Amino acid sequence: MASGTFWMLNPVGLKVYAGKQATRQLHELNGKERAGVTKLREVLDDRLQEIKKAKTWKHERILTSPQDTKIRVQGAEGEFLNFCANNYLGLSNHPEVVEAAREGLRKYGAGLSSVRFICGTQTLHKELEHRLSQFHGREDTILYGSCFDANAGLFESMLTPEDAVFSDALNHASIIDGIRLCKAQKYRYPHRDLSELEHLLAHSEARIKLIVTDGVFSMDGNVAPLPGLRNLADKYRALLAVDDSHATGFLGATGRGTEEYCNIMGAADIICSTLGKAVSGAAGGYTTGPKELITLLRNVSRPYLFSNAPPPPVVAASLKSLDLVEGSSELRERLQQNTRSFREGLKAAGLTVAGDDHPICPVMVGEAPLAVELASGMLQRGIYVVAFSYPVVPKGGARVRVQLSAAHTPEDVNRAVHAFTEVGKNIGLIKG
Repeated sequence: MASGTFWMLNPVGLKVYAGKQATRQLHELNGKERAGVTKLREVLDDRLQEIKKAKTWKHERILTSPQDTKIRVQGAEGEFLNFCANNYLGLSNHPEVVEAAREGLRKYGAGLSSVRFICGTQTLHKELEHRLSQFHGREDTILYGSCFDANAGLFESMLTPEDAVFSDALNHASIIDGIRLCKAQKYRYPHRDLSELEHLLAHSEARIKLIVTDGVFSMDGNVAPLPGLRNLADKYRALLAVDDSHATGFLGATGRGTEEYCNIMGAADIICSTLGKAVSGAAGGYTTGPKELITLLRNVSRPYLFSNAPPPPVVAASLKSLDLVEGSSELRERLQQNTRSFREGLKAAGLTVAGDDHPICPVMVGEAPLAVELASGMLQRGIYVVAFSYPVVPKGGARVRVQLSAAHTPEDVNRAVHAFTEVGKNIGLIKG
């Protein structure tokens, strides 16, 4: 058979179709589209139009370079300073991390072609799980393809209709979706509202009570009140689970996350986090906590049982990233300085930046059109940032979210501050 051809079954038997003709035949039969596909197009077109009218259409800008502080974007000239990635420690394209991934690829291959419990576990996976358990001071750890998978597999596995889960109103979508999958009694308390949470806990007679919160809330850059949450968990014999994706590796003196930042190490009974942000920036997630829970997850957690194991290059990159996180405080200190300089610079310019001294720096605007105008003006000046508006954030809470990295230089930060000041004045966001 000639190169570029493949076999395809159709109602009149097997034929060989080549190139574009074969692709066309996937959608058409004898020049006529299948009725089901036509109906699907009509229904989905209506939904897509609704998304456009709501101004929540997602535009993907295509990078033609590695993830770094300076990136190239398809269709645009020159480089952009990148201020909207989760690359907090600048490890996504760090030479030692890249080399570790390359060595993992050479030694262990591209992937396992299998789930963990069949033949998808390598020494690398066990080594990373052990390292993460030590890093967090927990009994055991289970790896997933992402933290989204970790959250998707947690609640359904451990909670029954006899149990109850109490979730912060601004928790990440992965927590929300994970809770939807379980059969526990579900309660949502207002964002960081300990009084309302206590009211809900006090009136619950559930067998297991699980409080779950983001450690750092990604749209606001604010930190969960862990001391208060721990006190309530102890008072009402509840468990506390924390998604620490926007804290692991860089928040706290040694990068142990929200617990360390709040000076209450060991506050969480369960931690879910990611290997796709500060730690390597590649992919992967995990749950760490009591050994019995992790053992249960290995046996019943669906994302673990029915998804391929994390690829060896990704695991190797994460191990090297942990070495860098634990080996020196230099990157964390640089990130803290960059965050401080940016926040102080924008405040001096007359702009409002939300959050709790975190490298997530939401520049608050208010109305969606003004946020879009601010982000567009920044892009025109070579600063890559993104505007967020309802329903991603509350109505009237439109913002341009900025994320600092240890890889940003002081000159990068100053350039961003000057650009925000200039655009803010041009669009009337800064008066005078």
